[in-house]
Amino acid sequence: MGTSAIVMMIIAIVTVWGGLGAAILHLRKHPDEE
Repeated sequence: MGTSAIVMMIIAIVTVWGGLGAAILHLRKHPDEE
C-alpha cells in the first residue's frame, strides 16, 4: 500500500470510531425516554 492509501485508511477509521464514540457519549448524556 502507498502512503496515501494508509493515510486515507486511518482517516476513515478515525471518522467511523469518532462518530460512534460521539453517538455513545450523546446517548449517555441524553438517554432516550421512550
